[in-house]
Amino acid sequence: MPADPVRSLAAALAAAAGAELELERPGEPEHGDYATNVALRLAGTRRRPPREIADEIGEAAAGLPAVERTEVAGPGFVNLFLRDEWFAAALGEILEDGDAYGSGGATQQERVQVEMVSANPTGPVTVASARNGAYGDGIARLHELAGHEVEREYYYNDAGAQMERFRASVEAVRRGEEPPEDGYRGAYIDGLAALKGDPVPLMLKEIETSLERFRIQFDSWRLQSELEHRLPELLPRLDTYEKEGALWARSSAYGDDEDRVLLRSGDRSPTYRAADVAYLVDKLERGFDLAIHDLGDDHHDTRNW
Repeated sequence: MPADPVRSLAAALAAAAGAELELERPGEPEHGDYATNVALRLAGTRRRPPREIADEIGEAAAGLPAVERTEVAGPGFVNLFLRDEWFAAALGEILEDGDAYGSGGATQQERVQVEMVSANPTGPVTVASARNGAYGDGIARLHELAGHEVEREYYYNDAGAQMERFRASVEAVRRGEEPPEDGYRGAYIDGLAALKGDPVPLMLKEIETSLERFRIQFDSWRLQSELEHRLPELLPRLDTYEKEGALWARSSAYGDDEDRVLLRSGDRSPTYRAADVAYLVDKLERGFDLAIHDLGDDHHDTRNW
């Protein structure tokens, strides 16, 4: 990896000054390209006026190939004005390093998972869900830049009443009928009805294609319909109780706003909360050091659960 141009310049100036220093960008362009206050820090140990030390450092800096001229300002700041050749060389190093420029090497590399978007696959990705994708992908990129191993994941809620209404809507259009009153409508339903097969995987593929066009690449996918098979194994391990024919989690005892239904009354079908139990266990079993869940605007009560 090419050397950082600014660090290389600071190292050369530190050798000339005889002391470690840092370069900072001045607040005003007329104060130079970079500046250092090392003379102020050295004044006490060297028992000399900072301006005098700054004059010597400025004179030494002026002899560096990268420096066009120097100025001493205020109580002892050294302002550096750099040559165009330095900027051209710095740009060349950045281009040579490509996307890795500025990245770090984490002292202790961690396995990080970022789950994002995870919108219900009952229709195309909306702007709100895509916004979460941009936010989540930004978090993932920052962790990668810091040197961590990052996995991006999409969790599909592809089971439950919503999905059955979605399938029923498509099937109704295929029969030449109107979708159910509580079903889904729109040009995309007509488009799915014109295709053969289960509309759910067709919709999943369309969502994936849209996100790829948005430059978000996922490393893994999880399906609620598959994870729910583990619920008979997992639910007995929770603090639960029966009420009005439904199975409830005693989540209010653990910081949640209220208790949550896990299995509905009547058909005992699992709620999204129950499926989330299986999904969170699945995450833990994969051994991530850090798991980040990019919540949507309709998940405001999930943070305490």
